[in-house]
Amino acid sequence: MYNKMWHQTQEALNSLLDKESQNIVEPQRSQVFIFQMLATFYIKYVQIFRNLENIYDQIVHPQKRILIRKILDSVMGRILELKNDMVELELTEFHYFDDILQDLKLAPQQLDIPIPKYFLKEKLEAIKEREKILTQILAESGLNVPDMKITMKPMPLEEAIKLLQIAERARQGRLRALFMKQIYLQEYRAKQAKLLGQQVADAAAAAVRIQKVWRGFHQCRKTEREREEEMVFLGMNPPPRFEEVSPTITQAQKVDRLRNEMQVKHEERYSEALVTIKNDLQLIEGPDIKENLQDQIRHWFIECRHLTGTFPNYPDAEDGGSAVIFSNKTPEQVIDDILTSQEDEEKNKKKKKTEKKKTKKEKEKKVVKEKPKEEDEEWKMSPSVFLQSLQEGNNLYKDMWMNKDESWNFLQDYDPELIRQEKRKELETEIRVQVDELMRQELKNLKLAVNKEKELPVREGRKREKVSEAFRAPSMGLVSLLMLCFTHRTVESLYKELVEEGLLIQSLKVNLSDYIGEYSYLGTTLRHLTIEPMPSLLDVRQLITLYGILPLGSATVHEKAPLVKSLLLAGPSGVGKKMLVHAICTETGANLFNLSAANIAGKYPGKNGLQMMLQAVFKVARQLQPSVVWIQDTEKTFYKKVPNTEKQNDPKRLKKQLPKILKLLQPDDRILIVGTTQRPFDAELQSFCKVYQKIILVPRPDYASRYVLWKQIIQRRGGVLTKALNISCLAKVTDGFTQGHIVEVIKNVLTERRIRQQVRKPLTAGEFITAITSMSPVYKEEEDCFKDWYAKTPLGKRRALSFTVGGKEKEKDKGKKKGKKEKKRK
Repeated sequence: MYNKMWHQTQEALNSLLDKESQNIVEPQRSQVFIFQMLATFYIKYVQIFRNLENIYDQIVHPQKRILIRKILDSVMGRILELKNDMVELELTEFHYFDDILQDLKLAPQQLDIPIPKYFLKEKLEAIKEREKILTQILAESGLNVPDMKITMKPMPLEEAIKLLQIAERARQGRLRALFMKQIYLQEYRAKQAKLLGQQVADAAAAAVRIQKVWRGFHQCRKTEREREEEMVFLGMNPPPRFEEVSPTITQAQKVDRLRNEMQVKHEERYSEALVTIKNDLQLIEGPDIKENLQDQIRHWFIECRHLTGTFPNYPDAEDGGSAVIFSNKTPEQVIDDILTSQEDEEKNKKKKKTEKKKTKKEKEKKVVKEKPKEEDEEWKMSPSVFLQSLQEGNNLYKDMWMNKDESWNFLQDYDPELIRQEKRKELETEIRVQVDELMRQELKNLKLAVNKEKELPVREGRKREKVSEAFRAPSMGLVSLLMLCFTHRTVESLYKELVEEGLLIQSLKVNLSDYIGEYSYLGTTLRHLTIEPMPSLLDVRQLITLYGILPLGSATVHEKAPLVKSLLLAGPSGVGKKMLVHAICTETGANLFNLSAANIAGKYPGKNGLQMMLQAVFKVARQLQPSVVWIQDTEKTFYKKVPNTEKQNDPKRLKKQLPKILKLLQPDDRILIVGTTQRPFDAELQSFCKVYQKIILVPRPDYASRYVLWKQIIQRRGGVLTKALNISCLAKVTDGFTQGHIVEVIKNVLTERRIRQQVRKPLTAGEFITAITSMSPVYKEEEDCFKDWYAKTPLGKRRALSFTVGGKEKEKDKGKKKGKKEKKRK
């Protein structure tokens, strides 16, 4: 099944690569057409990515998995590149594809980007060991001990006795009232029995009454059942036992676990076969390869001597040795290359003489002519780093696996013939190094014997000068000596110190799928009406996956994809910013460093201490990557004016250091700086936006998201959904409240006692509404503040400018006017 899925996915990828290569060649001008093209590619790549992730997780063949992994990483990188192109085109982080999804007959749920399971599977043991060390350090230092002490006011003995007496009297009163009620009912029934006993009982009338009541009751039950069946048929209600896990799903989960165990066994056997097959080849084919290489190189010596009159210079080991000359070439082709290289050298000498005669005026004219061309250039897709690797993987699949007969390999174990082909090449390169050393000596002997050439001795003077310069140590101050001592410390000791100082913290076990929300189904419609819609919660979740999780999880994607070093989550309190930070760490197995202003206050004082702290943090982060550096309430680091209450903590300690840190981060460093803020408008906007490359506005949930939130969280907390509970009403009433408010209300209402009472007393909306009245929602004015602030960010400004007619032309005119004024001043 998974082989068939792979073949179908590769066919889809092949056709997509063909379409993309055509569109890259053809430039376009229409922005609507360009966006539709990019969005179509993006959606199709997401579908391929979903299939490949499932295939890679379940396929058992170890050699196939290597190729699938290469293609999977390349598809991930291509998705990020297309996302970057769409952001540059539309000047917004959020995009809506309703019309394209309708054309492709896809549901919005199929746009959800999955998180590859290999992010955690491949380093599960390392993560468990690291967590064990972290909990051990926390236990030794006593930092993880929860504060169980509850402060209680002391109560006098007389007051306590009085409270007990009140409670006891109330209990006795209730019992007495119940007893009196039972006596009254007994007396009433006796009176009624006496009155009825005097009247003559009519059996037929009694039977008709009983039948009437029973038929009415029976018909009500029947109509209710028919109504439920009709609602299920129409798709308005789920079928009975819909939420129960079917036995087929449990069986499929068992099969998945068995396949994962089989993967591990096949990988072990494959790694063992790599060693054994190479050793066998070295014993059997090694001597023959060595002789063939020596004969080939000797033949080259003789032919060069015959054609040029002198022996050739042997290539250095750094350049690749004889492999540079004989890379997939016959001796005849090598001879032709020698002749052509001689001709090319003569031509190059002539060209250099003519090029020197060109004057500076001609160059200036060329530059002037080229300028208007750049202005009239049409839009072209930005060059891709991953398309070449995708094409290579696709070609490799066609050559190796597309038409391969695997009828002999029912268990999908490794293919020994493919290993032999790979190891022959490795063995040849290893033997070639040994042969090169021998043939270099042989060439020296030939030159001495035939041409009587001698090697000139190497001068040692220059080498000595270089060595002496290297060992000249600059004058080191106290700070540099401290930093030098700090760098020589082990990662284990630094790790322990950071944990004890509270800078390296344990992340909460939260999956990104726990960030519940719904899609924005009116996004495209609102954009057509020139109304900018607020992003939905699932749009935010998708951005976290694209900018945070995928690059941190895959090293190849992080190195080549558009680099995102820093991320800012801005939104009101309770929308799940902190949860998203912990979800990034959980999904990628990353370390979490807390460099919030409140957390670093009083730690490592002074400039020297701050440098040492940052050096320790980023040294550990690089060694144990992936890592997330979290700055909570990051607006405090960039305060316009520090409040008097916070001046002692010095919240602006990191303001000057953060831009320097970002410059030092390389594509190899899988480190992400994440800032969260509730009040971004308190910070200096210019320095704020310099540090954070990507700014994500996290909104309060809309109606659809609130409906899903209420439903799922009540069920997760043990609540049972019945007709008595109107979830649509709850979602409508809680407009303006955040996810945090909803979760807190459900926690308060669904106590253990209330969960036990659900059988005889089902949940109602009124219970939750009374609990939420004490909370204050996010008002429209606060939401508008966030919108206005976001409009002042670089991307927000560019988007606002694009809506104005001729906005870009105005910018150009301003630039020209400024240039003229400056010339006049000069």
